[in-house]
Amino acid sequence: MKTAKIIIISLSILIIVASGYVAVQPNWYDIKRSRVIKAPAELLFNQVNDYKNWESWSPWVEKEPELQITYPEKTSGVGGSYSWNGKDGAGNMKTLAASSFDSISQEMQFDDFPPSNVYWKFENIDQGTKVTWGMKANEVPFLLKLFAVINGGMDNMVGPDYERGLEKLDSLTVESMKKFKITINGITEYGGGFYLYKTTNATNDNISATMAQQYGSIITFMTKNNIAMNGMPLTVYQDMNIDEGSVIMSNGIPVSEKITIRDDSGVLCGYIPKTKVLKTTLKGNYSYLSKAWAQSMKYILENNLMQSDIKPFEIYTNDPGDFPNPANWVTEIYIPLANN
Repeated sequence: MKTAKIIIISLSILIIVASGYVAVQPNWYDIKRSRVIKAPAELLFNQVNDYKNWESWSPWVEKEPELQITYPEKTSGVGGSYSWNGKDGAGNMKTLAASSFDSISQEMQFDDFPPSNVYWKFENIDQGTKVTWGMKANEVPFLLKLFAVINGGMDNMVGPDYERGLEKLDSLTVESMKKFKITINGITEYGGGFYLYKTTNATNDNISATMAQQYGSIITFMTKNNIAMNGMPLTVYQDMNIDEGSVIMSNGIPVSEKITIRDDSGVLCGYIPKTKVLKTTLKGNYSYLSKAWAQSMKYILENNLMQSDIKPFEIYTNDPGDFPNPANWVTEIYIPLANN
């Protein structure tokens, strides 16, 4: 009996000491993790802003694939929400505020615990986008403190899941940007038209920056002279060496009529006549254009087609500024054909 009494007293003291230790733990927490992802902030923001996207990169779904998730009618933007029920309990989350491509504030309610504020920050940096995912609260009940102490602290409980979630978000987003599709549309007719252009040479290493500079210069000229665009930007290839990755190109913007140039801007007016062409469409990053051109030239060779004297060209049919994921960029390639 004496031994049992000693054990009971010892356990009581241990419980009191443990309870005291738990009770003096901080009444607040702010847990966050960050990761630099080589993707546009717009694309990452859109992934996080709609809860229906979370299943594909959620660390908790990865741990518990049978997790029951319920979506209401509105799942994105302010007022968007979702709820879940799993082996560790039930909860829900809703979006309180969102600043486009910059930050998101959410509220998470788990079982009967006080709500927590979940926050996201998207910062443009030279290496890509720094994504920060955090959770904080100013009220921590005793039971949650106890659970945190048993598991090594709140940061140790939540931090690794946030790290895994950001890792999966990185992989998913970057992989989605690599998708592309090349379609040989076949022989068709291009209607022709005038365009303002500037000619230069470029390589695979500098072609994107060179194009941007060329189009910027042409748009400045058009704005200064009150000339309206009459279509999407295009590039006429005066000479193309696919193997070496070098080109001589005329970057142009369509206009509705012939423009007489009287200054020394270097901008000229050209014309593409109505002509028979082989049309190919690339949906994807411009970096895959060399593949699309190679497939187009292979098609011409295999089908015994003859190119005409009119230079081949490509048209960028949508604005990358409106499509943050390069996988959605669309380019049409036209190779003029001789009339056999």
